[in-house]
Amino acid sequence: MVEVAVLLVIKKIGIAMACETLKLAKPLLGKNSESQMALPINMKLIKDELELINAFLKEIGMKDCNGEVVETWIRQVRRVAYDMEDIVDQFMYVVGEHQQKDSWYCVKKFFKKQPSLFSINEIAIKADIINKELMELSKRIFRWTQPISGLNYVPATIYDCEPLYQPGLDHSINDDELVGIEKNREILIHCLHLEDRSLRIIAVWGMGGLGKSTLANNVYKNEALVSNFSCHAWISVSQSYTINDIWRNMLQEIHGNDNRAFDAASMDSAELRVELKKIVDNRRYLIILDDVWTAEVLFQIREVLVDNGLGSRVIITTRIEEVASVAEEGCKIKVEPLNEYDAWLLFCRKAFPKSENHVCLPELHQCGKDIVEKCDGLPLALVAIGSLLSLKTRNIKEWRFFYYQLIAELHNNENLNRVEKILNLSYKHLPNYLKNCFLYCAMFPEDYLIHRKRLIRLWITEGFIEQNGGCSLEDIAEVYLAELVRRSMLQVVARNSFDRIQCLRMHDLVRELAIFQSKKESFCAIYDDTHGVVQMGLVPRRVSVLQCNNGIQSSIDPSRLRTFIAFDTRMAVSSWYSFIPSESKYLAVLDLSGLPIEIIPSSVGELFNLRFLCLDDTNLKKLPKFITKLHNLQTLSLKRTHALKFPQGFSKLKKLRHLLIWKLLDATYRSLNNWESMEPFDGIWNLKELQSLHEIRSNKVFVAKLGNLSQLRALSITRVRSSHCSQLCSSLSKMHQLTRLHIRASNEDELLLLDDLTLQNPLEKIDLIGRISEGTLESPFFSTHGTQLLQMELSWCHLIESPVARLSGLSNLTELRLTRAYTGQQLNFHANCFPKLKKIVLWDLPQVSQICIQEGALFTLEYVHIYGLKELRDVPAGIKFLNSVKEAYFTGMNSDFVKNLKMGKLNHIPKVYWSTQGNLVFISGACSPATGVSTVETEPANLPEPCSSNPQWRILGGSGWVFI
Repeated sequence: MVEVAVLLVIKKIGIAMACETLKLAKPLLGKNSESQMALPINMKLIKDELELINAFLKEIGMKDCNGEVVETWIRQVRRVAYDMEDIVDQFMYVVGEHQQKDSWYCVKKFFKKQPSLFSINEIAIKADIINKELMELSKRIFRWTQPISGLNYVPATIYDCEPLYQPGLDHSINDDELVGIEKNREILIHCLHLEDRSLRIIAVWGMGGLGKSTLANNVYKNEALVSNFSCHAWISVSQSYTINDIWRNMLQEIHGNDNRAFDAASMDSAELRVELKKIVDNRRYLIILDDVWTAEVLFQIREVLVDNGLGSRVIITTRIEEVASVAEEGCKIKVEPLNEYDAWLLFCRKAFPKSENHVCLPELHQCGKDIVEKCDGLPLALVAIGSLLSLKTRNIKEWRFFYYQLIAELHNNENLNRVEKILNLSYKHLPNYLKNCFLYCAMFPEDYLIHRKRLIRLWITEGFIEQNGGCSLEDIAEVYLAELVRRSMLQVVARNSFDRIQCLRMHDLVRELAIFQSKKESFCAIYDDTHGVVQMGLVPRRVSVLQCNNGIQSSIDPSRLRTFIAFDTRMAVSSWYSFIPSESKYLAVLDLSGLPIEIIPSSVGELFNLRFLCLDDTNLKKLPKFITKLHNLQTLSLKRTHALKFPQGFSKLKKLRHLLIWKLLDATYRSLNNWESMEPFDGIWNLKELQSLHEIRSNKVFVAKLGNLSQLRALSITRVRSSHCSQLCSSLSKMHQLTRLHIRASNEDELLLLDDLTLQNPLEKIDLIGRISEGTLESPFFSTHGTQLLQMELSWCHLIESPVARLSGLSNLTELRLTRAYTGQQLNFHANCFPKLKKIVLWDLPQVSQICIQEGALFTLEYVHIYGLKELRDVPAGIKFLNSVKEAYFTGMNSDFVKNLKMGKLNHIPKVYWSTQGNLVFISGACSPATGVSTVETEPANLPEPCSSNPQWRILGGSGWVFI
């Protein structure tokens, strides 16, 4: 719906109408123009009207109303909302320029350059026109919908339409569609048969179309299972349910099973409760609540579905993790997409129902695989598409055409319409504040790993995150992201050791439907000319370039563009140089990562609205002077470029929140100073809104004034000298928001004097790279705040005493990395040490010859990587006690260690790897040495240093994987 556009404008007007902004704007409005004086009033009227329109849109959004009148009206509302967004951006620019030093000169100069666009009088006149347009639009919807005489007018075309599609119970499910559910079915049956006689709630949850209802129905229609319950009922819960309807349906189902005539329609709420309690009080019941959207349903039904001590069960199916959380841990069943084998099996059963063993024809095999891949393990899509293809000619040309038109078929083919409706339910049920965030994810390429931090910064830049209390925008965005995951709209690919999301992806079909919705809303456009297909709206606000073989100038109108992200690193620079900066005056996001850019065109300096500039992995040599004109810039990312120095006046960018600039010098990670970092510039300590600063060189002036950056949450500081440490500790003690700290010495001989380090706020993560004194790990910081640490790295510390013994009391630590941190010979892990540690990396500890693990130590450990311990000749003693380890890597070890590794001492670990001369060898923990050796062709291994933040360091391979 159009709410995504309206909501953003309402928020922007709210910011423009804030007291502080109006106070700054007062001198600009003057008294010589009636329209200028009326501008604040018109803005308030527009905001009020848009809020009412948004409420109206939300109501009709819960109905399936696709009439031409309504759709036309919605398009007109969207256009007016976007016009108003342009006006607000112009207004905020003029006010912002006025706030700058010498503002009257700047504004006068700019007006002379573009008087028609940024004249305050023109802005006021446009706002007045918008106000009148909105008033007319509000009248128009009622004038052109079906009129009803009298005062109690309700437009039938809106409120009398059919409710949204409800999946309900599909009684036509065939057994051949039940593929890949065996394990979940066993868990569900086990939960039903638990000897515990108390009431149990069982949750089956996952994204739409995975077969949750199919699984529950398969068990429900099993007479042998259901006969163990005295009464049972299946209830389909709608999004706009009433509890009385649920109780009424429950009564009718139960009495229907008893073959008794019963009329619940005439009963009120109290009568329904009494009758239900009377039935279930002394009977063992089984109730299935299908497609539950809110946990409130379960709290309400508990009024009548009491725990009668007879072993009753309630099964719920839901798309939302929060709803599933009402079930106990052992009774929460998460349904995942089918694996590749099961997906192909299900597809072939439906596409070739009459063929022997449902075998696919050889000439259709590859195309069939492509179609299955597009379904991404979604049973609903596999069944619907397979069934449709079974009716088509078995011709490769026709199948290939179908594949290229698959997404259009989902929208237009009535046989596939059910897939779209079920997936769209999740979108329509999203809270308004999440809809923009969800649609934005469609801009990333198919199967792209979306990194959490990048996504959150983009959301904030776009204005999607609403301030709430004292929480930072970043914290609120984390909550939004987690909610989209809990609602099964995004899939988590990786989490860090303390369970925070690292990267995500969108299911292929969910993404395609999000793209369709985005195009309809003119929210964003996806440019991909791989197959000559360009999915563009009329005047898109955002453009994502996935592949560009030709110029894109003729395909889009850049005049209202807010976001431009290029994912095609082969795109010619000229494709955007010639028109994006010069013609997209409202641009807020410009991401050109990976493009062969050496200079930034001067027209970028005129992008008054630019908030996010990312030029990672480009050939940029230096930052131009005009970058200082971008007063609204919030994020500047120049990772892995040559631009490490800042022009004079850079400190004028007061709104900067994230400054991310560094370059990798040594890909082998053999040097302490393998990173090149930015030079501190004059006045950097005045950027009071900075939250992330990576990586910056230390000097006496900078560390003395670093404490002014009180909002910093993450800091990486390099080339620290002993003489800097006292002042650095003092400055760090003033930072009450800091949660992540990385300190790197100037060289391997420099001593980091950090014994006096104290912080106001407990850190989540600390990296100390360089020599530290033996007493540092016993300093007050580690004995107080250190107990809250979640991640820690010690590198090049060259400690004589074991750091393990000193750190073992860090009870919350989940990840520990030691790189050249210790010069001793033995590491001992005593019982109960590191009770929450999940990941440990021991890298290049040249003297360590023995590692001992006592029983009861590291009992939560899941991941181990040991590299370059040349003196270690046997697997760590006591590793047999580590039953929770899932993966273990041993690389760069001596030949004796490798021989002992093959002796079957790690059979309890599912995945064990070791490397030899660039090849990665896999030793299956479940196999014995007697089973022999076999090899499988793989890609050569590239093993970057594991103590780095490189997200790809766990991508492993080898010229031959050996299974022993």
